[in-house]
Amino acid sequence: MAYLGVLSSGLVWLCLSTIFLSLPLAISDEHEDDRQALLCFKSQLSGPTGVLATWSNASQEFCNWHGVSCSTRSPRRVTAIDLASEGFSGSISPCIANLTTLTRLQLSDNSLYGSIPSEIGQLGQLNNLNLSMNSLEGNIPSELSSCSKLEILDLSNNSIQGEIPASLSRCNHLKYVDLSKNKLHGRIPSGFGELPRLEVIVLTTNRLTGDIPASLGSSLSLTYVNLESNALTGIIPESIGNSSSLEVLVLTSNNLTGEIPKPLFNSSSLTAIYLDENSFVGYIPPVTATSPPLQYLYLGGNMLSGTIPSSLGNLSSLLDLSLTENNLIGSIPDSLGHIPTLRLLSLDTNNLTGHVPSSIFNLSSLKIISMVNNSLTGELPSYLGYTLPNIEALALSNNRFKGSIPPTLLNASHLSSLYLRNNSLTGLIPFFGSLPNMEKLMLSYNKLEADDWSFMSSLSNCSKLTKLLIDGNNLKGKLPHSIGNLSSSLKWLWIRDNNISGHIPPEIGNLKGLEMLYMDYNILTGNIPSEIGNLNNLVVLAMAQNNLSGQIPDTIGNLVKLTDLKLDRNNFSGGIPTTLEHCTQLEILNLAHNSLDGKLPNQIFKLATLSQELDLSHNYLFGGIPEEVGNLINLKKLSISNNRMSGNIPSTMGQCVVLESLEMQCNLFTGSIPKSFVNLAGIQKMDISRNNLSGKIPDFLANFSLLYDLNLSFNNFEGEVPAGGIFRNASVVSIEGNNGLCATTSVEGIPLCSVQAHKNRRHKSLVLVLVIVIPIISIAIISLVFAVFLWRKRIQVKTKFPQYNEHRLKNITYEDIVKATNKFSSDNLIGSGSFAMVYKGLSCSMSLPKDRPEMGQVASMILEIKHATSNRHDRLN
Repeated sequence: MAYLGVLSSGLVWLCLSTIFLSLPLAISDEHEDDRQALLCFKSQLSGPTGVLATWSNASQEFCNWHGVSCSTRSPRRVTAIDLASEGFSGSISPCIANLTTLTRLQLSDNSLYGSIPSEIGQLGQLNNLNLSMNSLEGNIPSELSSCSKLEILDLSNNSIQGEIPASLSRCNHLKYVDLSKNKLHGRIPSGFGELPRLEVIVLTTNRLTGDIPASLGSSLSLTYVNLESNALTGIIPESIGNSSSLEVLVLTSNNLTGEIPKPLFNSSSLTAIYLDENSFVGYIPPVTATSPPLQYLYLGGNMLSGTIPSSLGNLSSLLDLSLTENNLIGSIPDSLGHIPTLRLLSLDTNNLTGHVPSSIFNLSSLKIISMVNNSLTGELPSYLGYTLPNIEALALSNNRFKGSIPPTLLNASHLSSLYLRNNSLTGLIPFFGSLPNMEKLMLSYNKLEADDWSFMSSLSNCSKLTKLLIDGNNLKGKLPHSIGNLSSSLKWLWIRDNNISGHIPPEIGNLKGLEMLYMDYNILTGNIPSEIGNLNNLVVLAMAQNNLSGQIPDTIGNLVKLTDLKLDRNNFSGGIPTTLEHCTQLEILNLAHNSLDGKLPNQIFKLATLSQELDLSHNYLFGGIPEEVGNLINLKKLSISNNRMSGNIPSTMGQCVVLESLEMQCNLFTGSIPKSFVNLAGIQKMDISRNNLSGKIPDFLANFSLLYDLNLSFNNFEGEVPAGGIFRNASVVSIEGNNGLCATTSVEGIPLCSVQAHKNRRHKSLVLVLVIVIPIISIAIISLVFAVFLWRKRIQVKTKFPQYNEHRLKNITYEDIVKATNKFSSDNLIGSGSFAMVYKGLSCSMSLPKDRPEMGQVASMILEIKHATSNRHDRLN
């Protein structure tokens, strides 16, 4: 027994020795495993030099590596990796699973791609996983549910797809879940509402469908629910309104329907409710609770009806109230003006009527008042600028306010946006230059006046001004040179439709920040100043409907960001500037109704960006259409009508396959309709009337299903008119003035093809007869005229020289006359009159010598004939 005791003691000692001797080796192995796992993780990453420079195989102390945290007790193991916003890219290596003591993995805001490795589910100690703001794809691994200690899961701002794994509801320690801004679909797992510690769930901007789980309202821990921008349907569960823990509910931009649950507005915990951009119906629920904690209430963009309940005034803690874009009627409750904390009141786009309660204009806490697009009436209080000292934005556009703009607004030093468009305001525009924070001033379409335009000079003090819209008033007068002193930050300047006269000040070229310049529908004169080319940020330039003249300046080609150029209905002359080729973002070019001449520059037909409109009609342009017209593959409307264009229509025009409207009427085009027009299947309107086009009307025009207006009139088309398609409706097709056309069915003004063929045969026979008969008759008439002439001449000669005509001269034939006059040579022409030409001639064809006169007699006779014919010629003239 003693032996056994000694033996037993020895074995125990041996075992303990073995354990303690092997412990350093085991610790060393775990330490090395972590180092190798980190190096493996790094091998899949690349980024800026130095970020992971410390992660080196030569370094054994990985706990000192950048972004790595370790436990304080030995053995030191990796507990956290924090590499947020380091700018590296690559994929997440499955090696990360070998860091078995990892509790936090923070890799947000980098450029990681690929999928989330399922091996992360092996990290049993992990409580914080943040992979947000990367480019990760694939599904959410269901293996994450094995991370039983997980408290924070943030995978937002990636491209993750698939459904949300229902198994995540097994992570009972979850407090924060953010899966927003991905491509997730399917339903929201109902198990989320059963997680005992879940406080925040954010699933915004995905493709989730189905109902809102009622279990979310049963949670005793949930404080924040954001399901914005999905495709959720159904109603808001009643349990949500009865939740005792929920503080923020965001359901914006879904497809939710039904009525708003009444408990929502009387909740003892809710501080923010966002239900805008859905399809809720019914009335706004009344507020029955005493001073509920609600601070933010957004109900805009629904189909709510009825009046605004005055009980909303009971929301004594309310900061923001937005009821925009509904079907609310009636007047604005006075009670809203008694919410002492109210900062934002937005009632836009309803059917509200009546006056704005004075209590609202007296609520000093208000920073934003927006009531645009209603039917509100009355005048703005003269004290407005005193009672709203904190006002930053006042938007009352599209109502029926009248009276003047209160001068006291000039005391509202915080005012940055003033929208008073489309009312009936009168009087002078105030000197807003005393408002240093003014950014947006929109006074369009009232009845305001400018007086001497001094208000424009005052605006030069508004250094933050970005938008100035004063169009559609009665400003009149001339633009001041001080317009060039406006803020360099100015982006929008709209002064159209104001009866403004005079020249455009060249100082306008100082406004180099301008993006939109509308000066159309005035009575401006003179040239466009060349300084317009300094506005190289300009996107829209509209000067149509004025009396501008001269040439379009070449500097307009400096406006390389221009998308819209509208100079139509002026008196511009000269050619179209070839510098427009530099405007490579141009979508609309309208130069119609001017006096432009010259040929079409092929440069503008290289602008493939032209998509909305190219209108050069009603000018004096000539020449052909450049072949480059085929580059306009995005163009919807092309108009070159009422010019002097000629030549054939280029076949390349058939490449303009997006074309919807083609107007080429009133030109001098020849040839036939190109066969390539078969590609214009989207054409809706085509007018090529009043040209010299010929050939047959193509049958493919009948196949254009969208074509509703076709004018081919007054050309030289011939043959059969197509019978189908648009040609069945005579009211939308015009083909008159083409005498060679015929129809197979009855068409008003067009003969049937059988009758036309008979007429054509008769016409050809008649032409053949005329070709033969007319020359014969002409020869006979000419011969008769010569015979009469010769007979009368013979009578005259016979009277003066009887001895020769009767006894010495033989009868003269036509051949004798031809020879005598040397084939009616001009050398023998004596003169010409209204009815004949007189030639001199000498015939030596008398057969016998005795019949021939002596040479002296011949000379004497020639002189006498010349004298006699000269007198005759004078009488003929």
